[in-house]
Amino acid sequence: MLAVMTAMYVCPADRTRSPVDSLAWCCPVCRGPWDLDFEASPVPLKSLSSRADSLWRYEEALPLSAPVTTLGEGRTPLVPLTSSVSAKLDFLMPTLSFKDRGAVMLAELARRLGPERVIADSSGNAGTAIAAYCARAGLPCTVYVPEATSPKKTEQIRAHGARLERVPGDREATARTARAAADEPGTFYASHVHNPYFPHGTKTYVYELWEDLGGRLPETIVVPVGNGTLLLGAALAIAELSAHGLIDERPALIAVQAEAVSPLATAFRAGAEELGAPAESAPTLAEGIAIPNPPRARQILRAVRASGGTFRTVTEDQLRAAQLDLASRGLFVESTAAACWAAVRDEAGRAGPSVVVPLCGAGAKTGLAPAGGQSGRSSPV
Repeated sequence: MLAVMTAMYVCPADRTRSPVDSLAWCCPVCRGPWDLDFEASPVPLKSLSSRADSLWRYEEALPLSAPVTTLGEGRTPLVPLTSSVSAKLDFLMPTLSFKDRGAVMLAELARRLGPERVIADSSGNAGTAIAAYCARAGLPCTVYVPEATSPKKTEQIRAHGARLERVPGDREATARTARAAADEPGTFYASHVHNPYFPHGTKTYVYELWEDLGGRLPETIVVPVGNGTLLLGAALAIAELSAHGLIDERPALIAVQAEAVSPLATAFRAGAEELGAPAESAPTLAEGIAIPNPPRARQILRAVRASGGTFRTVTEDQLRAAQLDLASRGLFVESTAAACWAAVRDEAGRAGPSVVVPLCGAGAKTGLAPAGGQSGRSSPV
């Protein structure tokens, strides 16, 4: 448990600090999400082949080590889709989504801190991952989800023994309900948005790319963005690898949102540093990234700009077409997970920079998207 205490929570807005064992889930001054005051050490590429075949092999870069809660998560395959585009199959994680990368960090941290209860809120995949890893850790868990969450995802949450709380309304209403519960004494809020241990887990996605590509990264990394947990983890890993002299070039980050719910893309196009007036939620097949007011918006926009990247939006027709196209290639993913392929597939056959897209969630979680109109083109902004 003492290893937990070497890192500190720090607010990126006002520099307020808090010990990790305080169970404070947000900055008490501004109520914003925490960052983590933690300095990663260089990961020795040549010694990795002899280590455990999981994300924990990058122990020098992680704020926790020697986990009890692991299910062997990480080390997912990288397979070509075209001559220039490869897909990383993160839907092959233990709970069938990339959220395992961050969930295992939160559950392991909670196990060491020993709270009375663990709560989480989610549109589905983060909740299933938290439920599974809490089950592994022997921790009582409650997961709050929007009332319209996929029945297959809620069934998975229940199967892991978590208490399921359906919240009337959209994803924002669910987050508000969970945050109110998080203020109760003895509660560990396993928030994939507010707790910085989560992106320190998702950054292993990029460390795996770096290892599999022999100590380099692709020229472009495409990521779906709702709350930005994968994008911010990717940016964190890129910064660490660069600072340690382990990569020569930093990749551009292309962030993808559904056209129906694209507040970050709109702010990026306007040159804004943060979101404007609160956005409205709207129906979309990409339920996993349908976040109208992401708390880390400023950090997400800054990370994309710093990388020399951009935002793209995709239509509902594109999501349907991309899901079917991937399935025709042997890869059945949920419609949210098809968003990145939808954003680049029209240009994927052309000569260009090396690109990696994540396939973040299995199709078994949602089934095929309902039939709709014809596919269009992605909209770079």
